Amino acid sequence: MTLIDTLARVDADLAAGRVPIARQRLRGLVSSFPQDLLLRRRLGEVYRLYREPAEAGRWMYLEADRDPAETSAFEERYSTPLRRMRALAWRAPESLASTAFAAQQLAAVRKASSDYVGRPVDWATIPLDRDDELEDERSSFTDCLVVAGVVLMVLGFFAIWVVGFIAFVRWLWQ
Repeated sequence: MTLIDTLARVDADLAAGRVPIARQRLRGLVSSFPQDLLLRRRLGEVYRLYREPAEAGRWMYLEADRDPAETSAFEERYSTPLRRMRALAWRAPESLASTAFAAQQLAAVRKASSDYVGRPVDWATIPLDRDDELEDERSSFTDCLVVAGVVLMVLGFFAIWVVGFIAFVRWLWQ
């Protein structure tokens, strides 16, 4: 499906009140076309319909006419420069931004991230935040527990099946 077709579907979804579907379509488009500021703006407007100022601020962050309250909510939710950089989901040099304001915002976020980690950072390889590394360690431990639980459940079901099969065979031979 082309960009124009998908945008037409977004418009139809919004007109029919299917806001979640429109949001999902726009998220996919922004993922495919991260440098398209019009798509980001439209996604921000959809998040306004949801009354989610942090997400509206996230997608309107590169717009000169953004809402300061939404921008503050975004910056509060993504509290470090690296988290903001990752949340913006920009994957190219700032020079590809279609407006001077967007290029300036992107450069400021990248510079703040570089200062934060103490070395140059670019949009293609955003390092993890110190706090994110701790979260990753916790989630890998949780993942191990989940896998162990699933293995125990499978072994339990297998044991029950074997016991049932043996009981059935004994019943047949009697």
